[in-house]
Amino acid sequence: MTLTMPILRRLTLAAASLFALSGPSLAETQWVLPSAYPPANYHVENLNAFAKDVETATKGELKITVYPSASLFKAPDIKRAVQTGQAQVGEVLLSLHENENPVFGLDVVPFLATSFEQSKKLWAASKPAIEKALDGQGLKLLYATPWPPQGIYTKKDLNTVADMKGLKWRAYNVGTSRIAELVGAQPVTIQAAELPQALATGAVDGLMTSSATGVDSKIWESLTHYYDTQAWLPKNVTFVSKKAFAALDPAAQKAVEEAAAAAEARGWKLAEEKTAAYMATLKEHGMTVAAPSADLKRGLSEVGEKLTQDWLSKAGADGATIVDAYKKM
Repeated sequence: MTLTMPILRRLTLAAASLFALSGPSLAETQWVLPSAYPPANYHVENLNAFAKDVETATKGELKITVYPSASLFKAPDIKRAVQTGQAQVGEVLLSLHENENPVFGLDVVPFLATSFEQSKKLWAASKPAIEKALDGQGLKLLYATPWPPQGIYTKKDLNTVADMKGLKWRAYNVGTSRIAELVGAQPVTIQAAELPQALATGAVDGLMTSSATGVDSKIWESLTHYYDTQAWLPKNVTFVSKKAFAALDPAAQKAVEEAAAAAEARGWKLAEEKTAAYMATLKEHGMTVAAPSADLKRGLSEVGEKLTQDWLSKAGADGATIVDAYKKM
């Protein structure tokens, strides 16, 4: 049977309609954004809000799907995944990559910046150098969000740094590994997604991390003490592949940048608001939450001074310039 032109046209239109209903629009761009943290963590909540803002601003032309809990890539692999095009956007704990460039580890130098106010100044002083370093790796910095101040978790009393000797110490970056070395602990490399299992099996019985990670991992099921040392405030950074960003039209690029600026402001506010709640949760579950003793604080300060010198020796003149600028703010 020969089809007439009107019938053929109707069949063609019907097929096109079915195709449109079966998948995303040809004009729609899909990005994936891996994160190492659980869905309830405020960093992931912020990522989801960022993705929603982008989708709304672009009227659905750019859709970002967030993959939490290291479900797509493990924490140390996320940055490389974005660099190689396996993901378009990523969020990482910046200090994981200190071995690539010392500037990535500045925010975990102990006792250099110990409050949200100081951490924000340190970020302002170091941001240009971090942007430049990421740019050289094919990445565009979008925004940074801090963690709460870092404290020490154990299942025993700590009165001096000597009491840390022999602890099976969770290490996740250069700084935490070096702390273990200086206090005589045994470093065990454990990323955030692996921490609950490591605690449950006794692979770790001491660590320095935030109240947020303590709550995320239900740390009270394994450890008993939390010392609020406020050693540093590490930051997560979210970045996009320069290639993926350049493929967007100018309006979509602007939408991404504006959503990132909003996410940074929101992230800093969330971190401050949630810190007190996290501390309260630790206490509610029976943990002993205390300030460090004078002797422990003194010993940790000496460790911090050594790590500051370690960092400055690696970072050279550029690093010294950043630290000097920060101290003048």
